[in-house]
Amino acid sequence: MAFWSSTSVFTSKVPRKILFMFTLSLSVTYLFYSLMSCYNSFQFQENYVYQGRLVTEETTFVTLREKLYSSSSQGYLDEEFVERTATEQSLAISSVRNSAGIDERTPAWARAQAATTSSLSRAAAAAGEREHLEFSTTDSELRRVVNCTSDYGEKKLPQAIIIGVKKGGTRALLEALRVHPDVRAVGNEPHFFDRNYEKGLDWYRELMPSTLEGQITMEKTPSYFVTNSAPKRIHTMARDIKLIIVVRNPVTRAISDYTQTLSKRPEIPTFEVLAFKNRTLGLIDASWSALRIGIYALHLESWMQYFPLSQMHFVSGERLIVDPAGEMAKVQDFLGLKRIVTDKHFYFNKTKGFPCLKKPEDSSTPRCLGKSKGRTHPKIDPDVIRRLHKFYKPFNMMFYQMTGQNFQWELEEDGNSPGSRD
Repeated sequence: MAFWSSTSVFTSKVPRKILFMFTLSLSVTYLFYSLMSCYNSFQFQENYVYQGRLVTEETTFVTLREKLYSSSSQGYLDEEFVERTATEQSLAISSVRNSAGIDERTPAWARAQAATTSSLSRAAAAAGEREHLEFSTTDSELRRVVNCTSDYGEKKLPQAIIIGVKKGGTRALLEALRVHPDVRAVGNEPHFFDRNYEKGLDWYRELMPSTLEGQITMEKTPSYFVTNSAPKRIHTMARDIKLIIVVRNPVTRAISDYTQTLSKRPEIPTFEVLAFKNRTLGLIDASWSALRIGIYALHLESWMQYFPLSQMHFVSGERLIVDPAGEMAKVQDFLGLKRIVTDKHFYFNKTKGFPCLKKPEDSSTPRCLGKSKGRTHPKIDPDVIRRLHKFYKPFNMMFYQMTGQNFQWELEEDGNSPGSRD
């Protein structure tokens, strides 16, 4: 009561006009500081968004070197030299599966490479950086990156992956898909499911570009197709994911694989030496990775244990060169996308021997793949080409049956024509 009495006395002595002005002054001061606070907050948010814009979808980690050689050494005998029984033919596939761990003919150059693995890895990594237009970042750099705000999308795990095959045309396919406005893809190969799996899905997600509603997140790592643990790991992440496999005549693919290695390591033996354990007897070295990758039926069998064919799409590497728009139409249908990438986006480069990308409204020089693409294949003995075609034929037939597609590789009599390209 004493407090209210003193207050009444005070208000009675102070004119109401002064009280009104004092109250108004306090209100204006409060409003001013509120506006300043909002302005600083807005400026911080603007800087936050700007930093997010600096992050490109090509940001990723260091590209890891492909293993081009295996320690396994199980071989195959040409039918011209050894007559197989029906039982021996049925065991041919099993012999490839169990080939690892037997090395009776490791060449001296292969043994020597173990001592120089570290230096070769660094050289290959440097070459990989020169080959790609995209760039990569270190773990510490990625941690300093600010994620984009919700207005600019969010990072998601991929809904589609190009899982293979090496030297089949995966880079050309990815670059064509990236033209589509509803596709966001990592530029470099993450190698998560074969080499970086222990880093976890959060690490993997951070590699992905930010996507908006309705856009598809993608990546491509061709070595997944031949990695035994990859199917189960990808299925664990997303059992409804869509898988794309670019396949190519396995003989031409093997020569292309060898050509790439030869460009980096000119000292390696000839293709003929690596392809055979004993050329006189026709003993083919199916453990050599350049040949083993092309046994598509064996690798596909592992994937079909986890994914139905309805979630897989097979792209013909040959058709991707002669009719890129036609193959892209099928891929866009498979991904549930509108057919936006059409023949207007391609221009055939006669020098390189494959299509280049361009925008329909752009009259400037088309954008082609890097210098590492389009190498001319070395001349290979036609007899070796013929024997390899015969070696792959039963596996190709099995692959046709499994996929329900006939790629007609047996019609290619000369797999080493002068126009053959890497």
